[in-house]
Amino acid sequence: MGKGQAGAALAGLITYGLTYGALSAVALEPLPGVQLDWHPWGEARPAGALCRGTYVMPEYRLPATDDPQQVRTESDSAFYGEEGETILGGEVILRRGDSQLESPQVSVPASREQAFAEGPLALRDQNLLVRGQSAEVSLVSDAAHIDSAHYVIHDQRLRGNALQLARQEDGRYRLTAANFTTCDPGDEMWRLVTGDLVLDRETGFGTARHARLEMGQVPVFYWPWVRFPIDDRRHTGFLWPEIGASGGALDYAQPFYWNIAPNHDATLTPRLITDRGLLLGGEYRYLFPTDAGQVEGAFLSSDGGGSSDDPNAASRRFEGEDRWYIDYRHSGYFDRRNRYDLRYGGASDGRYFDDYGSIFGDDPSNMHRLARLQHLGDVWQFDARAEGFQRLDDPLRERDKPFYRLPSLTANARFTQEGGFYQQWRSNLTYFWRDVDEVAIPREREAAVGSRLHLSPATGWRFDESWGYLEPRVEWLYTAYALDYGQRDIDRDTSLQRAVPVSSIDGGLVFERELDLGGRDYRHTLEPRLNYAYVPVQDQRDFPVFDTSERAFSWNQLWSPHRFSGSDRVGDLNRLSVGLESRLLEDAGGRERLSFGVGQAFYFDDRNIDLDGDPDTLPPESDFERYYNATRDRSSLISRLDWQIDDHWRSRLEWIYDDRQQRTERSSAYLQYRADAGHVLNLGYRWELQGFDPSVEPDDDEFRDFDREEFDLSFAWNASPRVDLIGRALYDYTNDRFLDQLAGVQWNDCCYGLQLVWRRWIDDSGTARIDNDVTEHGIFLRFVLKGLGGVGGDAGDYFEQAVPGYRATAF
Repeated sequence: MGKGQAGAALAGLITYGLTYGALSAVALEPLPGVQLDWHPWGEARPAGALCRGTYVMPEYRLPATDDPQQVRTESDSAFYGEEGETILGGEVILRRGDSQLESPQVSVPASREQAFAEGPLALRDQNLLVRGQSAEVSLVSDAAHIDSAHYVIHDQRLRGNALQLARQEDGRYRLTAANFTTCDPGDEMWRLVTGDLVLDRETGFGTARHARLEMGQVPVFYWPWVRFPIDDRRHTGFLWPEIGASGGALDYAQPFYWNIAPNHDATLTPRLITDRGLLLGGEYRYLFPTDAGQVEGAFLSSDGGGSSDDPNAASRRFEGEDRWYIDYRHSGYFDRRNRYDLRYGGASDGRYFDDYGSIFGDDPSNMHRLARLQHLGDVWQFDARAEGFQRLDDPLRERDKPFYRLPSLTANARFTQEGGFYQQWRSNLTYFWRDVDEVAIPREREAAVGSRLHLSPATGWRFDESWGYLEPRVEWLYTAYALDYGQRDIDRDTSLQRAVPVSSIDGGLVFERELDLGGRDYRHTLEPRLNYAYVPVQDQRDFPVFDTSERAFSWNQLWSPHRFSGSDRVGDLNRLSVGLESRLLEDAGGRERLSFGVGQAFYFDDRNIDLDGDPDTLPPESDFERYYNATRDRSSLISRLDWQIDDHWRSRLEWIYDDRQQRTERSSAYLQYRADAGHVLNLGYRWELQGFDPSVEPDDDEFRDFDREEFDLSFAWNASPRVDLIGRALYDYTNDRFLDQLAGVQWNDCCYGLQLVWRRWIDDSGTARIDNDVTEHGIFLRFVLKGLGGVGGDAGDYFEQAVPGYRATAF
């Protein structure tokens, strides 16, 4: 069939469907809400209620009998007809089991197997009301036929009408020339109109033939056959599609959900991306009493390369190649102290999620691989694992490939005695490995693989009173290596040992006073603190770097004797830190309203040890920042402020200022407003001096060759209980550009919901170099008809990430 013929056939199908539906579904005059058990909220409307009221099923007018098959009746009058039938008149009520019939006149033939009722009548069942003009009701089964029916399913908020409604003996309801909606009475925003509708409350499904969707009584879509859930249970079947547009391409995904068992399910998702091809994705989940897990993945054969006309574009790097990813997760426990975890993630290449991930760009930067056993005792904790990562960078340099831990064995313990004495044991044995060309690694310290044993026993004493505390502590760090440099020709020792003592003493005082501010009682504290730490220098030039980096200066680092993360370096240190904190506490519950701290460290010796590990040399003076940080006799001043201004406003400030160079090294300011109505406003500012973080070296991809200065604005405005407006703008003041722009609206009504998002952002291609940046944009739409389904995936989680403090309303 040619394109023109196919289009004509489709148009004919839709035209036929809309016409057939119009002829087959004769509209009945709607009933007022009061006749449908509708109760408007009025002044008692709950906060955040989207609907104008609720359906409430009244109590049965007749009590149930002991025998559910027995019929109980009540009427104003009764007499026998000429053929032996019983005719009940006035206000007639019949009840059998959970069914109750109310009618002005009911005729019961002599066989006593059915009853004929005249309208206006009402037939009630559990959470069901049907009103009609006439009915035939079985007195020996659940069957019933009602003409000109109006019905309500209370708990599902589903209402509609039909020329005829038949309740079959198996409990299903079959409706002819019918419609339904979940909108409030009097609201016809949408409805499904069909010539043949079956509602199965037992399975939770409805099916309709020759159905059309009307929006405001305007036909917009036609289905020859459609199946949909009528409650919240999980059901096998097609889910509503997800549609998006990004980079000029249409992205259409059609999920199919398979409810395998109560504890197993799967989702299969074919996804057509017009400039890429057909991507087949899937997810399988399972749940057992002590175990749970899921596996997901996707595959595309022969990537189409995207829409770019530039043959060197990053999006065309894997054109013609197969693309895929897989992610398996499993967790379980043997008992309350022993558990295990499994994880395997992998992708065909480092650009997979850049090309096929979320339009919001919030995809993983690596794929985790893990097999772990844990024991969590009161004293001892054990951890045995094999762990690694696939780093999703493209291209990925040899030196940036992460190490695998094959295996890593950890044993930790803590012992305490009366009087404040304690001992601590920490130990780890790990074999580090990665698949690299050792010769291609520029730094020898990063070229090795091998095993590392690290032991760190410690002992200390903690004196702790309400007015102050004192804690002297001694720790011994022992590390041993067995290394292999492969094909690389080196002049380094491959069997290494190091033992370094770490001593520290930490102490502080707490002064308190009662304070009356604005008629409120507070406790005001003044808390001076001193911390001395000493770590001797030791030669570590031959030592590798597996998992270690130098820490950036911070408030926490002011009080720590460890200059490096990881165990490959122990930084020399002879330092006294001085600090002062002050807090404002509400006396009623001890809630902290304000916390302010200022501190500085004073160094008595230079810091010789860096990642090169040479104890005899300092960085060259030509590298001013490194040399200055290694030789300065005092740290920058650091101050921080946390202020809960009131129940709606809060702020946080941090400032690291070098009083010798008279410059700010790092600063940040954050202000948040959260209203009871759901409004959220976030204002943020961040400044960071180039090279401030010593863990990022100049030849790293993450190194910025400029001072960072950024402004961040995000908000969510609850314009009404139904409408949320969401926005964000992240501005790079240094380079005069927006890093991220977002505008979205979420409309959540009683019977439908809408999410519409526009986003434009900078994709940094995994580096901090501006010349590698690419501008991306995307549009996202989700539309849900409650009780029927919807189109598009949920953006609520992304809204919450983009706007801290916002809580999206679930559809």
